[in-house]
Amino acid sequence: MPKGGKKTSLKAALSSQQSRLKKKQEAARAAQHAERAKSGPQSKGKGKATAPSQARPTIPFGPTDSILLVGEGNFSFARALVISPPESLQYLPPSNVTATAYDTEEECCSKYPDAAEIIRALREKGVELLFSVDATKLDKCPPLRGRKFGRIVWNFPHAGKGITDQDRNILSNQVLLLGFLRSAAPFLASGPIPVVHKPRKQKRGSDDEDSGDDQENADTSNIDTARKARGTILVTLRNVVPYTLWDLPRLAKTPPPSTSTSTGQKSNPKYIQLRSFVFHRSIWTGYEHRMTKGERAHGQGKTGEGGEDRTWEFCLQD
Repeated sequence: MPKGGKKTSLKAALSSQQSRLKKKQEAARAAQHAERAKSGPQSKGKGKATAPSQARPTIPFGPTDSILLVGEGNFSFARALVISPPESLQYLPPSNVTATAYDTEEECCSKYPDAAEIIRALREKGVELLFSVDATKLDKCPPLRGRKFGRIVWNFPHAGKGITDQDRNILSNQVLLLGFLRSAAPFLASGPIPVVHKPRKQKRGSDDEDSGDDQENADTSNIDTARKARGTILVTLRNVVPYTLWDLPRLAKTPPPSTSTSTGQKSNPKYIQLRSFVFHRSIWTGYEHRMTKGERAHGQGKTGEGGEDRTWEFCLQD
C-alpha cells in the first residue's frame, strides 16, 4: 500500500461515518418537526410534555476507586474531586487520584493563572500530579507504566488545532478520541462487566439510538462497586453540534480499522457503553472548564451554546 494509504483509509471511514450521522440527525429533526406540527401547541394526554427529571445527579465514582484524570487544564476538576467533593466522596483518599496535564508545569501555570495555587493545594493533599502527559500516548509516561485504574476520565477533550473547516475539525477530534480510547485500554482494571442499576425504565427516543442498549437516561443510576469490576472510561462532551458529530459512542463501540503500519500500532479496541448521563458542573465545587489553548480574551472558553454537558461511560468488551 502506498505511503499514507492507511491514514487515508481511516479518514475515508470517519468521513463516511460523519455523512451517515449527519443524514440521521437531519431525518430525526425533520421527524420531530413533523410531530410538533401534528400535535399542535396544546397537545393533551400522552402527547403532553413532561416536566424535566428531578433525579439526583449521577456521581460516577466510589470512595475506593483509583482514578486517572487526563487533560486536566487548570486542575480544577481534580480540586473539586479531592478538596471539595460531593458528600459520597468525602472519604476518597487523595492518593487514589492521579491527575495529568498535556502541558509542562510551567506552561500550565502560564496558560491558566489560577493553576499554580490549585497545584499547590493538591500536592499538599497528596494527589499525584503529572505533566507533559499525552492522553493518546499514556504508555510513554513512565510513572503510569504497569498501573491499572478503576476510572479514567477526560472532561471536554479537544484537539485545539483551530481548524475552521468543520469536517476537518470533526476528523481531527475523532482521531484524538480514537487515540485516547486505544491508549487508555491497557490501563483499565480487569474484572467482570460493571452493573449499572436501573431503577426505572424510560422510553428511548430517536436521539438515543446510537447511545447503546445500556443507555441510562435517569440520573439516579450508579455502578455496582460491591465487587471489583473492570475499569471504565468516562468522557464528557457538550451534547450539541459540532460535538455530537464526533460520534463518540460509535467510535468506542465500532471503531474503524487501525492505521497501524510497520510501527506496530495496536488495533482500536471495542468498548461497551454502560450509560450516559448529564454532567452537572454545579456538584463539582470550583470546577471551571478551560479551553485547550488557555485563557482567551474573556478568561474562559465555552464548549458550545445550547444543549447540555453529558458524560458517556464505557468498559472494554471481552
